Amino acid sequence: MDRIQMESLVVWKNSKGRKPLIVQGARQVGKTYLLKAFGKSYFQKFHYINFEENPEVSTVFQKSLDPHIIVRELEFFLGDSIDTSKDLIIFDEIQRDSKALISLKYFNEKMPHAAVCVAGSLLGVVMGGDSFPVGKVAFLDLYPMSFLEFIWAVADSQLFDLLKNHDLRKPFPLLAHGKFMEYWKHYLIVGGLPEAVDYYLNNSGDLYNSLKVIRQMQDILMRTYMADMAKHSGKINSVHIEQVFRSVPMQLARTINGSSKRFILKEVVPGIRGYARLASPIGWLERANLLLRIPIIDHVEVPLAAYARENIFKLYFFDVGLLGSVSRLSPSQIIQYDFSTYKGFFAENFVAQEFATSSGELPYCWQRRTSEVEFLIQASSGSIIPVEVKAGSVTHSKSLSVYTERNNPVKSIVVSARNDGERVNRWYIPLYAAGRLSECVLSL
Repeated sequence: MDRIQMESLVVWKNSKGRKPLIVQGARQVGKTYLLKAFGKSYFQKFHYINFEENPEVSTVFQKSLDPHIIVRELEFFLGDSIDTSKDLIIFDEIQRDSKALISLKYFNEKMPHAAVCVAGSLLGVVMGGDSFPVGKVAFLDLYPMSFLEFIWAVADSQLFDLLKNHDLRKPFPLLAHGKFMEYWKHYLIVGGLPEAVDYYLNNSGDLYNSLKVIRQMQDILMRTYMADMAKHSGKINSVHIEQVFRSVPMQLARTINGSSKRFILKEVVPGIRGYARLASPIGWLERANLLLRIPIIDHVEVPLAAYARENIFKLYFFDVGLLGSVSRLSPSQIIQYDFSTYKGFFAENFVAQEFATSSGELPYCWQRRTSEVEFLIQASSGSIIPVEVKAGSVTHSKSLSVYTERNNPVKSIVVSARNDGERVNRWYIPLYAAGRLSECVLSL
């Protein structure tokens, strides 16, 4: 399946002063598939080395960190010649070998013409200290497939082109809007992990059983994540990490007005109340790319980061499909859009995930007394644009009115099930088009 991040890889390939590239992302987001497709399409050939499948390859890096010697040894290991001026070298599951990670420094310094890409699970967790080549590598974050990529994979090119290029100041065609909303509900169940999307694509003729199998796949993957926590974080810390992870949907289930609140630390681990005790588990989950953290602010002024407090935030799952799995919401409930006020958080989680996927940057949340605007994003002009998220078609928002009266934004955006386009200084954007928010705001 095609990924939009392929464009970023091509830009990296053609850039001057190119450094070895670290592709970061959670398990099963498609890092290996993307890099192999990149090597196949844009290089003479690619050479794939997996440190988990072939642990004996680590001996190569124990002998020397000189890239010329490493390449020569890898040629013997692979039984194939490597042309460093025309080929792509892929190191996968590189977190298994700290020496291989260190070697990226020397590829950058002594063999800068070589195209080297690396990937691995929990790279954000294991990188650090002497094993991390600071300043000698570039980064690319890979998230689950966005809704636009989902449409690219499962629908016709006409729908994809419409979603990608439609002028959001105007309503979508009514028939297309209906199709997008149907696909969007399916996406809430399937999520953006390529394996689940691929199964949906190839078995959509039997939708009921297809979604049932996908739920089973998601449950298995969740157990894999839990095993990673136990393996890579220590016994005591892993318990707290798992409690934080499971607490996210539990806290969201208590929402009574369709909007999630700040993450309540004292509800996570009995006897632990302060942020300092949970900062490490929360940070671990962020570095593992399993949670998205949205800072909450009450003062709106550039730069927004200056008014964020480390211990006041919202947490979202990195994949909305997994959120449904952990929350034990049946696919039929989601398709019927019948899960009470909890669907408000699902809509929020989806929009947060689309922000991460489309721009790699997360927005802020504004809360003041009883008012809340789910997301704030900054335009290229410096203007701050409020984004209100509604799960249904009722878009009246007291909180957005309060925010607008206090801060007088040049434009505001409501993301909902409605399909209205622009009205005066407010855009009404359908939920399925949330991935284009960053692009639209940059033009303001």
